[in-house]
Parts: sequence; structure tokens; C-alpha cells
Amino acid sequence: MSLTDRVEGIVHEETQSRDRGLDLTLKEVHEIAEPGRVDFGGGELAEAELSAHERTLRNPGDEYGWWYLDTGGYLLEYNETLTEGEPLTLQTREAVRARGAFHPTVTVEDLGPMPLWVGGNGIRLKENARVSTLLASDGR
Repeated sequence: MSLTDRVEGIVHEETQSRDRGLDLTLKEVHEIAEPGRVDFGGGELAEAELSAHERTLRNPGDEYGWWYLDTGGYLLEYNETLTEGEPLTLQTREAVRARGAFHPTVTVEDLGPMPLWVGGNGIRLKENARVSTLLASDGR
């Protein structure tokens, strides 16, 4: 089974399919408005309150907006979702890392919110930008 058989909501398969995996695209960037809680037993576990980060059009006729992200932490939301199956590895796309932003490399069974750290003077991310790469758990 190929990665594309496991992923729904692919924006443009021809562009997203890579030799090493499948690139995932950016649907939304969230800021943590109010902190969540994690305790030992789970009785006080609470979700963080999120707010959508503002998107800006670079030109008045643009169809897609840009997120202007300053240094700090954010949560990414992908366009794609995963169907059931074996866990897969998710890593930051090289183009994003080379521009000073990254998220942890994790093994995933679903594509929930992904924390993104932005360093330096920030980064600009366009709506539907390819930000992460999904790999089979064996690295292929």
C-alpha cells in the first residue's frame, strides 16, 4: 500500500509525492491563546484554547493568503488526514527547516495539531504550503 492510499485530502498529488514520501500541506496556523493543562492522573487534563493566526494577502487579487509568523511557537493544521493503518513517520520538510522553522519528528497514526517552532526573524508560510513530509515507518 502506498502513502497516497493512506492519505485523504491531498491538494495536488503530483507535486506532493516525493521519492522519499508525501509532503503535507498547511491548512491553518493556530496560536495558543490560553494554556492547556497536563497532570499525573489525567483528572485535570484540559485542552489549550487556540486562536487562528491572521492570514494576509500579499496582493489584492491573490487567491491564497500568507501567515507572517514571528519567532515563537504555533500549532499547524494540515489539509490532509490519515486513514487507519500502520504508524508513519512525520518530519519537517527540508525547505521549512532551511528557513529557520521546524517541528518534531514523530510517529503518527493521525494528523492532529503539530507544534511548529519558528526561530530567527520569523518565516512567511503561504496557505497550502508543503511544510511536512510523511514517510512510511521504515523510512521509505
